[in-house]
Amino acid sequence: MGTSKRLAPHYDMQAQHQAILAASKRGPLQSLTDRELALRETPVTVYPHSAQRRVRAWVRLGPEPLYVDARVVRSTPLAAGIEFKASEQVFRCWVWGNAVSIDE
Repeated sequence: MGTSKRLAPHYDMQAQHQAILAASKRGPLQSLTDRELALRETPVTVYPHSAQRRVRAWVRLGPEPLYVDARVVRSTPLAAGIEFKASEQVFRCWVWGNAVSIDE
């Protein structure tokens, strides 16, 4: 019995959500520090909902790195503030810009 190509993205999303929730039980979501972001010296762009881009980003939950589907909600010249969901839980963190790739 084969798998449905039509349902593959749905199953991928479910697997990602399960991995995020499991990793979140082992440790907190890590984010860049205020010192790393240098927000007092660096401009921050906050994107309205219509301008938020879908991305893939590397995040770290506890000791575990995960590659997640996310949205960029704010940015600095070097970092991105991202948001992603797993089930009904919303996660927000800052990551370095090179940890993010545009989701085409």
